Amino acid sequence: MIYLNNKLVPESRAMISVFDHGFLYGDGIYESLRAYNGTVFKLDEHIDRLFRSASFIRLKIPKTAEEIKKAVCRTMRASRLRNAFIRISVSRGAGPIGLDPALCPKPAFVIIPRAFKEYTKKYYENGVSIAVVNVRRNYAGALDPQMKSHNFLNNILAKIEAKDRGAFEAIMLNYRGYIAEGTIANIFFIKNSILCTPSPDVGILNGITRRVIMDAAKGLKIKTKEGKFTRKHLYGADEVFISNTSMEVMPVTAVDNIRIGKKAGNITRMLGMAYKEKVSEYLKNNKCRI
Repeated sequence: MIYLNNKLVPESRAMISVFDHGFLYGDGIYESLRAYNGTVFKLDEHIDRLFRSASFIRLKIPKTAEEIKKAVCRTMRASRLRNAFIRISVSRGAGPIGLDPALCPKPAFVIIPRAFKEYTKKYYENGVSIAVVNVRRNYAGALDPQMKSHNFLNNILAKIEAKDRGAFEAIMLNYRGYIAEGTIANIFFIKNSILCTPSPDVGILNGITRRVIMDAAKGLKIKTKEGKFTRKHLYGADEVFISNTSMEVMPVTAVDNIRIGKKAGNITRMLGMAYKEKVSEYLKNNKCRI
């Protein structure tokens, strides 16, 4: 079942107008969430970020935060899902062709739930390959990376290049040549037992998963460093991993076909376990919402 505006409809009937400005111009925002055993992880944080993204494009979400929570729960119950991937999307809505947001009087609000499919265990044991691509991350002064928008063509082009090179994920540089982030993931590397990751001012999304990992590192007394790094830092790293809501902590064992160990590194494994402990702690302290 899909939640469309104010009602649940079967997937076959979940229709958006061809005049919706999310379709015509990518004028909209979204959030991706994960539910574990009936509880949506960091639901409040994701909804807060949804409203923050909306503020960037002056889009008025047609629901309160509490109404969105209820809609998510209602959708999950109707779909009979406990472990799920959830996407909340809000577009500018339907209106005449033209860029003026005032042409669209009513935003479209959608919740799409999907049964969560685990990544193969081999990825977590043996790691994946990534490629530093030629497609650059959008300049922050043109499109703020803190906003999760429907404008994804930049990331899609990077993904195409990564697939052409046989890589699991693409890593984009910013306009100055510093490592930014992947198409759907933040990136970390370990050098001399220090956890390093690009700082937000490089032009990245300061992801919710990223912040949980940084907090986990603090709990494990692992030194951290946020800064400006080049691809050479990845080539010379002791360990590399990428992260997001669905994959959590994903080990990387090849960057541009340069080997970074043969298996997931010790610190990467520690952080992966610590992340899962953070999830378990959250689930324990938050009542089942679905």
